[in-house]
Amino acid sequence: MKRLPIKWIFAGSGLILLIIACNKKLDKEPQGALSLSNVATKAGVNALLIGAYAILDGENVPAAGFAYGSAGSNWVYGSIAADDSYKGSTPTDQPDATQVESWSLSQATTDYLNEKWTLLYGGIQRANDVLRVMRQATDIDPADTAAITGEARFLRGFYHFDGKKVFNNFPYVDESISFENGNLLVPNDVDIWPDIEADFQYAVDNLPETQPNIGRINKWGAMAFLAKVFMFEHKYDQAKPLLDNIIAHGVTSGGEKYALVNFESNFNAPQKNGPESVFACQMSVNDGSATANDGGNGNMGDVLNYPNGTGAPGGCCGFNNPSWNLANAYKTDANGLPLLDTWNNGAVVSDSSNLYTGNLDPRIDWTMGRPGIPYLDWGLDNAAWVRDPASNGVFNPKKNVYALSQAGTYSSTETVFWGATQITANNYNFIRFSDVLLWAAECEAEVGSLDKAEDYVNQVRNRAADPTGWVYKNSAYSAAQGIYTNQTTPADKYLVKPYPAGAFTANGQDYARKAIRFERRLELAMEGHRFFDLQRWDNGSGYMADVLNTYVGVEKTRHSFYYIVNTAIFTKGTNEYFAIPQKQIDAENSTGVVYLKQNNGYN
Repeated sequence: MKRLPIKWIFAGSGLILLIIACNKKLDKEPQGALSLSNVATKAGVNALLIGAYAILDGENVPAAGFAYGSAGSNWVYGSIAADDSYKGSTPTDQPDATQVESWSLSQATTDYLNEKWTLLYGGIQRANDVLRVMRQATDIDPADTAAITGEARFLRGFYHFDGKKVFNNFPYVDESISFENGNLLVPNDVDIWPDIEADFQYAVDNLPETQPNIGRINKWGAMAFLAKVFMFEHKYDQAKPLLDNIIAHGVTSGGEKYALVNFESNFNAPQKNGPESVFACQMSVNDGSATANDGGNGNMGDVLNYPNGTGAPGGCCGFNNPSWNLANAYKTDANGLPLLDTWNNGAVVSDSSNLYTGNLDPRIDWTMGRPGIPYLDWGLDNAAWVRDPASNGVFNPKKNVYALSQAGTYSSTETVFWGATQITANNYNFIRFSDVLLWAAECEAEVGSLDKAEDYVNQVRNRAADPTGWVYKNSAYSAAQGIYTNQTTPADKYLVKPYPAGAFTANGQDYARKAIRFERRLELAMEGHRFFDLQRWDNGSGYMADVLNTYVGVEKTRHSFYYIVNTAIFTKGTNEYFAIPQKQIDAENSTGVVYLKQNNGYN
């Protein structure tokens, strides 16, 4: 089974690159040396389709360069804007990200928000180009037409969905919308959830269960995204049957039944596209796609997110440091269960001045590097790898980092600027099967059985409890398998167990909700989801502001960004979404008619 070269069409097809080059703004018509009609063949349409997949990573796209604000992993908006991590580096480095971290980023002159907007509409226009050109092609049969349309509409729905999560008031643009005097003239005051649903539903109805290339979306992956949309809309009764179907029958694009695998295998390049990967952005290195300053098909989105300094994995640049708050969430009690209400009280994990010595969930040491704990095969994690400990604590990112023994094989040897240190072949998983299980648990807690919700949570916890997937001291690390080979001495006092039978039912719906939400954090931390989970759970209640302002209040007492910048406050009714980029507002409204309106609370 071949993998689809998701980012890499540009390496060998300069013709297509000219045609589908990403637009700098929503208001610019695509520029190219050739008309789209020149590729109105099945081969040309498939090349355009690959181009629509190509910017899922969100980085290093034409005309955008190193656009850190547009990473497909959403580490900026999903992790550092929440309580998972600090921006990292130094407070003055990448000032837009510093403002994201303190919820003070306005729409005025920021590059980050415009980069994200630009990237998403580049993806949308590429998907729409597939649909436009396909209608001119004469060598595509009806079955292929439906399948190609399914992929294009899925990608269009994907980019709109990401924009909806980030900006909320995000215009929907389909293939029928034409440019008028250089502008799209599309208002952003229309609810686009139905359009996103329709795109994903078409994909579910028309995509095959398996694909000839692993990286292409299949029926089951599209169904998972449709379920995710319903979760954001709080349509639990509509999400539940989809999730039930996925759990019972879903397979990967390569035909493997969805299943939980060894936890670290989800973040290990040799094991990517396994049974737990529902949909991922495909990364590759050393394939001829890189240039001196361009990482090509490697994971440019997380290029900053490595430990910093001599001897550190990657060597630069010290961004996206996990928070004290996140580390404390991995505390467990004497029964191996999370401390749902008291996890952030008392002694602090890995804080030498107030050291926590109790039990821990073993997922902590695959999610973050901690001082004195083995860091893959790089040796023991070193607090000196943190670039600015005064504002970034003591933890290092880990899920995106490759093993030392993989250097040169799963890291790039082609590019010069980032060297063979930070461009990797690690995929980014947009949805994992554990994600599906925990959504299903939420649905059961809302509209079904608390016992069934508990069962889904316990499936995830039982995987974490399997000692073959723990971190061990005094052991070699198998980079091929994502495990430590000598499993004699665990790296810390690991204890994680499933909830006792009937615990959710006995303690009630609110307890079940709290346990499920907590489990999502433990399982999916540092994967760019946290901000958006808080956002959808909020639903106008103020829950998100309560969580994040409580977070800041405690972090001000620790060596963290919020100790340095102690005026940070999350404003209910505003900071649940980000500002519409002013460049886009100015361009779209330049005729005197207001098409784009600013989000509430931004000036």
